[in-house]
Amino acid sequence: MGTLDEITRREIGQHLVLGFQGHEISDDVKSLISKYYVGNIILMKRNVRDAEQTRQLIKALQLLARQAGHERPLLIGIDQENGLVSAFSSPSAGTQFPGAMAQAAIDDIGTARLIASSCGEELKAVGINWTYGPVADVNINPLNPVIGVRSFGSDPKLVGEYATASGQSFVSSGVASCAKHFPGHGDTHVDSHLALPVINKTKQELSSGDLPPFQAVIAAGIPSIMTAHIALPLLTGDKTPASLSRAITTDLLRKELGYDGLIVTDCLEMDAISAVEKGGCGIEEGAVRAIIAGADIAMICHTYRRQVGALEQICAAVQNERISLAELKRSGERIAAMKDKFVGDWDSIFDGQRELDFTGSWKLLKERNLRLSLEAYRRSTTVVMDTGSLLPLRLSQNKEIVLLTPLRVQINKAVDGDDENTQPVRNTASPYDKQFVKILEGHGIVDHIVYGPDDSPSLKNEGINAVIFVTRNAFRAQWQWSVLKKALGGIGENVPVIVIASCDPYDFRLIDDSLPKDKMVFMSTHEFTAEAFAGAGTLIFG
Repeated sequence: MGTLDEITRREIGQHLVLGFQGHEISDDVKSLISKYYVGNIILMKRNVRDAEQTRQLIKALQLLARQAGHERPLLIGIDQENGLVSAFSSPSAGTQFPGAMAQAAIDDIGTARLIASSCGEELKAVGINWTYGPVADVNINPLNPVIGVRSFGSDPKLVGEYATASGQSFVSSGVASCAKHFPGHGDTHVDSHLALPVINKTKQELSSGDLPPFQAVIAAGIPSIMTAHIALPLLTGDKTPASLSRAITTDLLRKELGYDGLIVTDCLEMDAISAVEKGGCGIEEGAVRAIIAGADIAMICHTYRRQVGALEQICAAVQNERISLAELKRSGERIAAMKDKFVGDWDSIFDGQRELDFTGSWKLLKERNLRLSLEAYRRSTTVVMDTGSLLPLRLSQNKEIVLLTPLRVQINKAVDGDDENTQPVRNTASPYDKQFVKILEGHGIVDHIVYGPDDSPSLKNEGINAVIFVTRNAFRAQWQWSVLKKALGGIGENVPVIVIASCDPYDFRLIDDSLPKDKMVFMSTHEFTAEAFAGAGTLIFG
């Protein structure tokens, strides 16, 4: 790291949050914490096996930092928005709670508060002290490929109220919340994981739609805000991403909106920044530009070589005064303040009593939160149309249910992460649809059909008691709706058809007069988790 003195190198290490591979301490993360003095770690799904393993991993990370002479413990962050982006949720780890749009569908802000505080209690129990949520984006564009149901909705006022409630409730449980993705990723048609979205909005347009939720959370004292990799040329004069733009990060967020909390970038390994061939500046240069722009912490989630390269380039930028050391130290004071509030000192990290109490208290916490989750999912499932008053279904004892689900495809990298098994494969069901089959098997004999864009499902008229047709973002992939209409032609007149929008509810904008609505039910689960499908099953069968 050049010829900088150790104090300066330790300061630089505080300004990145980095990820690593595996369920245990790796050589890479040892090097990052001990050699490069990195002060913040992000955990991903790949790091979480169960609650006890996660707790022991974090304890080991903190011990490593203390042994390396860190003045303060590590910030340990995670993407725990709830819903489809829940890095800590699994049967053996944290509780799966409904995501933002599902929470808003319950129409009870008290439940949203309870979900965030209950989730925060689980995170805090294992040592996670920073969550990258709530999503404060207003989902203005129904064709948005990356936000969708991760947003509380399309109304700026409602989004602001729910984001504020969620952010405050995480804080009440001792976890720092982080509103994202400033100044608003909700009106894009490009996924910043894949390319740089360019939003041609004026300042007035931004102020009337995207900014109000961020203004609300700022007024409520949100501890941190994440900047987005989106370009706003009508504000900045060029296509510099907001995360690397001083006009957005400092002039707009800090000065104009008066935000004095911690600013962190979205992951710099997203193609909007990392892909030089697509116009990006590259990860290492991106880290330098983000800090110059006014970010307190730059995020790099995956690649050790790139993480070290970014650290080296930041050091070089400090040496040649491209980065102001005085400004970096002022920024470091914000990081230290958040650590003092949400992490505490070394004694609070290594509290022996918490060690003794963990197993029993975790079991009770999970049992309580499971009850909350099940009830919330039941209430979040929305019947959009039931013209024929078909629900709950009254079917014979040995009923046959035909379930049609779309072939597995990638939703987006925020949801799917680095899962390579998301390319369309003919007749291949997704794991979440297989879970729905198991839920339905409690109500009858299930014939599961996986449909693709060129399919015309042939359904026998005799013996079918009900058809359940699942769509997944059909408003963006309208071939699903075409398959539904083809399938309806082979279904008997008296067979009820339940159409479930298992992600964006915008699918139901495709309902038209050609559909036999009196024998159809349209319902939305807002997500395709097993818990959301269980909620649908409860409404369908009573």
